[in-house]
Amino acid sequence: MKNMQQEKQADLKGRLTPEQYAVTQESATEAPFSGRYDDFYEEGIYVDVVSGEPLFLSADKYDAGCGWPAFSKPIGKLKEQIDTSLARVRTEVRSEEANSHLGHVFNDGPQELGGLRYCINSAALRFIPKDQMAAAGYGKYLSQLEK
Repeated sequence: MKNMQQEKQADLKGRLTPEQYAVTQESATEAPFSGRYDDFYEEGIYVDVVSGEPLFLSADKYDAGCGWPAFSKPIGKLKEQIDTSLARVRTEVRSEEANSHLGHVFNDGPQELGGLRYCINSAALRFIPKDQMAAAGYGKYLSQLEK
């Protein structure tokens, strides 16, 4: 079992950047306002950089001014767990399939969007533009991009 885990980690280290690996596998956090998708508003889908699991749609992204991409809701279910690493209680969110650390969810989002703010590290995400979604296998989500 240990060898399979070591092989998986070696594979991930080979295909992810050091920052992507640190964020998704070691629960690191990228510096605020440094991530590629913080001030980014193209139409498309955000998927887990590790597994390609669909996570968020651009239609649910908003500018929270927090320094990280913010979404009002995920596409599907995310794993949640309590995080007390900064001497305060937060709710960490992880992807279902790959168990990648994504960021945290807070209840200070816009009320008209459901009141949640999914504060997500850009390094945990891969963006697929709307015009490439069908070819990349995410065509079933295209209709959800319409507001």
